[in-house]
Amino acid sequence: MGFYDLTVEKTNGEQQAMKDYEGKVVMVVNTATGCGFTPQYKDIESIYEAYHDKGLEIVDVPCNQFAGQTPGTDEEIHVFCSLHYNTQFPQMKKADVNGDTAIELFKYLKSQKTFEGFGKGPKALAMSAMLKKIDKDYKNNSEIKWNFTKFIVDRQGNVVARFEPTASMKDVEDCVASLI
Repeated sequence: MGFYDLTVEKTNGEQQAMKDYEGKVVMVVNTATGCGFTPQYKDIESIYEAYHDKGLEIVDVPCNQFAGQTPGTDEEIHVFCSLHYNTQFPQMKKADVNGDTAIELFKYLKSQKTFEGFGKGPKALAMSAMLKKIDKDYKNNSEIKWNFTKFIVDRQGNVVARFEPTASMKDVEDCVASLI
């Protein structure tokens, strides 16, 4: 099974086939409306606006698995993102990204790119300290660690990068730009 064999549920209950994105660069991100990283929506929208016409798609999957930071309905999430960040890319149906109830898309992405650390800096140190309390073995598994983990898929359907929420959005944009 590959990236193009997968689907994700849209807010209207229809399936969005990843095959529809064949030949495009895709950023898949699990998001939240009440997270310290929520302002990354602004950067993601900026990247979308800069590269969408050149072949970038965003697959935004809201997730409530991290400290209950996405409690709203799919409609409430959409309204929040539109009003606060003027997002133009669609949000998918809220879904789980870890555990037995994780959607297949995230199971696949995690199998292709594992966790490699949070990098350096205050946010990275804070995330590491927090996660040590939740999962002492967090460094040794591919589970999504928090909201706003981003996977970049190239035009051939290869998962080429995983960016933790602490990663520089400039690095994310540079990765996307290199594939466009």
